[in-house]
Amino acid sequence: MSAALPIDIRNNIRHKIWAKADELDWPRISDVERTVWYENWTKDKDVGGVLSHFMDARKVRVYIKDSLLKPYLRSRLQDGWGQVLLAVNMEESEALLKKSYDKPHGRQLLDGRIICWGNSREWKSILISVFERAYRVDAGIPYAAVLMETGKTANAGMRQMILDASQKLELRHLAWID
Repeated sequence: MSAALPIDIRNNIRHKIWAKADELDWPRISDVERTVWYENWTKDKDVGGVLSHFMDARKVRVYIKDSLLKPYLRSRLQDGWGQVLLAVNMEESEALLKKSYDKPHGRQLLDGRIICWGNSREWKSILISVFERAYRVDAGIPYAAVLMETGKTANAGMRQMILDASQKLELRHLAWID
């Protein structure tokens, strides 16, 4: 980077990209569609053109992907705790928090239950995280994995395989938010 990216410029670009990502329903679009949008933003004079004044032009696409869109996905998933509770038929009053996790998102409740959630394209990581986090905690319970459907696990055969994996890991609940 030749000079530090000013916060106001970063915030303006982030706002523009996040608004478009919301419009596109970013978590649900395919990798091919994402690639097209990375290229569009990189070539856009108001995004890539501005960023290239502060960094090597070859790094703009990576910056957009890693520094702007990864936090976008994390923030959208983090806001989904209420949906997660609904998906596993829990009331907020019974979900007393002991610890929060990131990558993938998760919570350890006071009673030892572990709940993790994320985009369905990351199902392996989410299921294993529930199991591993519960295993590491005294009296940990691998309680639930909640998957936000991204189009990767919509067919019945794939969902059955994921259900089988969750049962082998002794998760008590597996839910999808379509």
